[in-house]
Amino acid sequence: MGCILDHIAVAAPTLEAGAAFVTETLGVSPQAGGEHPRMGTHNLLLRLGDRVYLEVIAANPAAPAPGRPRWFALDSLPGNAAPFLAAWVARAEDIRTWAEKSPEPLGPVEAMSRGTLEWLITIPEDGALPLGTGPALIQWQPGVHPASKLQDHGLNLIGLEIHHPDPKRVSRLLESLALEGPLSVKPLPEGAAPYLEAHIDTPRGVRVLRAAR
Repeated sequence: MGCILDHIAVAAPTLEAGAAFVTETLGVSPQAGGEHPRMGTHNLLLRLGDRVYLEVIAANPAAPAPGRPRWFALDSLPGNAAPFLAAWVARAEDIRTWAEKSPEPLGPVEAMSRGTLEWLITIPEDGALPLGTGPALIQWQPGVHPASKLQDHGLNLIGLEIHHPDPKRVSRLLESLALEGPLSVKPLPEGAAPYLEAHIDTPRGVRVLRAAR
């Protein structure tokens, strides 16, 4: 089995700003998540399916600096930046094997935790996002997936579009990871900034979360 779309990440200068953005777009407020001690970040969560969720992530002002670049390129986010769909994460059963198959450098495999949850994840040493939009690879410790513990508001991720000026390069990466999930690649003009769009079915109809442009 290949890698599977696990979650999408909204980057924000503060959790409050990220929550307001998600609530305005989807009509549902994300619920409390927790803190990531090794990264100096914290998050909010929203279920998007049985084993899929949305994460709002921001630097934690109450935590000490991590002594290394934070993940999801959060250190490059200005304090007045608008929240945006920044990245996505794919689940793997053997993260190191799949990371080695990638034609793009995904970063070292790191051990992380949030409360009682523990996992392995790829993080570039400079905190950047592979190809500007992700993915990161994640391997959860055996047990219940985090999405199953979240309140079900009837939201479902029905499509994630990767808009990129080098679609062949992105497609090559997806193929190397044998990715499963509602993913598609859309071409952009040469030199254009890549971005993501998530199409999410809600009780009020399909809504679209977009990246900053």
